[in-house]
Amino acid sequence: MIGQGIFQGFTVTFRHLLQARTGGRIGRHHVDDGVVQTPDESGIFTVQYPEERLAVPERFRYLPMLLYDAETGKERCTSCGICAKVCPPQCIWIVRTSDEHGKPIPEPKEFYIDASLCMSCGYCAEYCPFDAIKMNHVYELATDERRHNLLLTKKDLLVPTTYYARTHPTDWAQEEEERRQKEEAERRKAEARAAKVAPSKA
Repeated sequence: MIGQGIFQGFTVTFRHLLQARTGGRIGRHHVDDGVVQTPDESGIFTVQYPEERLAVPERFRYLPMLLYDAETGKERCTSCGICAKVCPPQCIWIVRTSDEHGKPIPEPKEFYIDASLCMSCGYCAEYCPFDAIKMNHVYELATDERRHNLLLTKKDLLVPTTYYARTHPTDWAQEEEERRQKEEAERRKAEARAAKVAPSKA
């Protein structure tokens, strides 16, 4: 009875070995962000981490990132604080910029995210009205010290819009189309108002 169980265990191990060898040659494809296996191919392949990494899906989310315009360098965040309000673990802290007279300026002076508390829910990115905060694909944040290394600052979080367009091409294209349509609608409204004012002045 014991010998039969050992034999069955070796059979399973040998079958997995054959699948891994087959999948390693047939189902393996290298892409820009790592290694993938298409659904219509069979077999199991081994990823030689850390030299190789599995490519993450576009909608994969881990930690938030802040976007700034790659052309102008202007940050999208206006420090409105909505992301901090909707955050379930309350791991976001924002300090708004002020001028010399103490008047608030719509941009963050400081922006902190405690990665040790973040639950990667994506609420901050979903509720942001300015598309300033998105979920990043970077997940390798292991550290032996959590108080400082996992407290991410604005400098750590800022990425250009070109990075977001490369990692999230579908969402980027959709957002840009919606932005274009909104600007077009505003332009038409402005032209309509100007057309109404022109005859009255005449």
